[in-house]
Amino acid sequence: MHLAKQHLDIGLFSNKREEQLAFWQESVGLPYDHMGKIGGGVQQHRHHMNGSILKVNHSRDPLPEMAPSGIVGLQIAREGLSEATKLADPDGNAVTLVPKGQDGVAGIAILLRVNDPAAHDRFWTHAMQYERVGEGRYRCGDSLIVIAEQGKVEHRGTAWRGPGYRYTTVQVWDCVAEYEGILARGGNSGGEVRILGETVRYAFVCDPDGNHIEISQRASLTGGRL
Repeated sequence: MHLAKQHLDIGLFSNKREEQLAFWQESVGLPYDHMGKIGGGVQQHRHHMNGSILKVNHSRDPLPEMAPSGIVGLQIAREGLSEATKLADPDGNAVTLVPKGQDGVAGIAILLRVNDPAAHDRFWTHAMQYERVGEGRYRCGDSLIVIAEQGKVEHRGTAWRGPGYRYTTVQVWDCVAEYEGILARGGNSGGEVRILGETVRYAFVCDPDGNHIEISQRASLTGGRL
């Protein structure tokens, strides 16, 4: 996979705009970047996170009741910490600030609950071409995907705009080539290639439990090339 950025991003959805912004900016201390409209009455509030982006997607309309995704936590490396600090955002999403380098976390780690660890191992190493750096640990750039636990994860079909952590984003040079390559290596589509104005070309694939992964070709990272 040809990365345009060495950091994964993560997105969540919420109806609690002010509470979420206060939490992530004040309690966690993430710098605010900007707000963008992504359609369907959703505003995306982007925050810097060790090179990664946290996307707080605020929905104007009530979010549908939906089984949680398999993303069960987020770890953020922080200089100067002597021990991990566990927090939860206003919707109960788990986030932990960890000493930089602890358990190999240089930027962020995204924690998963999975139905079948072996299926995930095949997916992350073969379909996504992430590097296995330990049992249930996969590196993309300086970010980690970590199988934190095995347990029931309900498939949610094609629906993904529900409360909580819902997707990760990998930034690439060529969205079409990477999307088609992932499908050819056994990945499942979560949404065909689209273009959003002059900003981004993107598509979605799904991991074995139906969690969405955005394959993003962002003009600001590729020199305007879409």
